[in-house]
Amino acid sequence: MYRRRFLRRTGAVGSAAAGVALAGCAGVGGEPDYDVGMLATAYQPREITVSVGDTVVWENTSARSHTVTATAGGIPDDAEFFASGGFDDYATAEAAWQSDFGGRLENGDRFEHTFTVPGAYEYVCIPHREGGMYGTVVVEE
Repeated sequence: MYRRRFLRRTGAVGSAAAGVALAGCAGVGGEPDYDVGMLATAYQPREITVSVGDTVVWENTSARSHTVTATAGGIPDDAEFFASGGFDDYATAEAAWQSDFGGRLENGDRFEHTFTVPGAYEYVCIPHREGGMYGTVVVEE
């Protein structure tokens, strides 16, 4: 589901339930201004579907440091690798994290990537991968 598009189409909902549901991730005017948030050990949502040419914005909404790093072999063959910190591949991103927390996103920091090739893109938070902090972006034509 396209969360931002859904919220724009449905307009401002005056119910208390809607306000409570969006509390903590709402931008100005009650609409989230990012696509994927980061909890203590999870991306929210864990999977998102977008169209070719769309840009996905991740925001660290937790107090912990996180990364957004495409997994080795987890993206389409012709796709561009992506990682917070701008690394060229997973091994380099992992080594940078291990040496000096390279690619780190602190609370409120953002990372964005534009997807130009259709397919499924798997990504991980390097420091929390053992805890299962994985996500998927599905890119459709």
